[in-house]
Amino acid sequence: MMVVLVLLGGAAVWTNVLGVGDEVRGVARRIELIVDPPPDRPIAAEVHVTPRPSRAPMPSPAPTPVASLAHGAPTPAPTPTATPAPQRAKVDVNLYQDPAAHFITEIDHEWCAVAGTQMVLAAHGKADLTESFQRKLNSRIGEWESRRDSLNGGWGPSAVVAALDAYGVPGYEVRTYETRADALQDAARAISEFRAPVLLFAWRGAHTWVMTGFRADADPLLFDDAKVAGAYVLDPWYPRISSIWGPSDPPGTYQNAAEMRRNYLPWKRPEGKYPSRDGLFVAVVPTVALNR
Repeated sequence: MMVVLVLLGGAAVWTNVLGVGDEVRGVARRIELIVDPPPDRPIAAEVHVTPRPSRAPMPSPAPTPVASLAHGAPTPAPTPTATPAPQRAKVDVNLYQDPAAHFITEIDHEWCAVAGTQMVLAAHGKADLTESFQRKLNSRIGEWESRRDSLNGGWGPSAVVAALDAYGVPGYEVRTYETRADALQDAARAISEFRAPVLLFAWRGAHTWVMTGFRADADPLLFDDAKVAGAYVLDPWYPRISSIWGPSDPPGTYQNAAEMRRNYLPWKRPEGKYPSRDGLFVAVVPTVALNR
């Protein structure tokens, strides 16, 4: 069987000039999975986030007036003053003033989750943005991979969470959402509350973006119905061009609503079914403050 794999690997090199190298590599990978399938490790269940009931922020309750006595006669209590409700105003949030300083591209065209994990680790002060660290991080995938997370083996959302935890960044969790709007609002809320980046699984789960900020019509920490218009993204694919998704964007590019609709799509993978993810939007979200 190993001879077959070697021959197919060699064939992929020369057949690539005919435009079929990727197909041959795909066949080799399927044979490899039959010979050496990924372990069936248990993974933490995804947290399915449902929309919060919409409510307007309420003003703080007024203090109860209390009469005081002076020389045996009651005196009027001071007039209570209610704290005004917060005003709805547009917000533009980004964790980074210089996004390029917090970016590294994926060394290999299949290492987007590795580079995304590395950038989040760096945000927490737990990694440097070097190729040597990225190679070391990828070499440890055998500690975290599970066919429940990725039927193809290798990196899936749960492996990202496990890698973050292994390098000293606990508290991230895999979340799923019914709609893109729910996913972006929850991601924006987490960024605002914890000042830490979010990982979005774009391209139907095939790609990883690091979300570092957003624009919205209101502060999501104050208004449950805040509408997030778009996101600031570090795209590990940059500066490559995809034959399906087009050119990638420089670090920190603001992806507007149209670009989010085009790129951030419900999970659907060709290798098989994922009952707890299929048809849902997937993100890896912090639950504790930035660890620096």
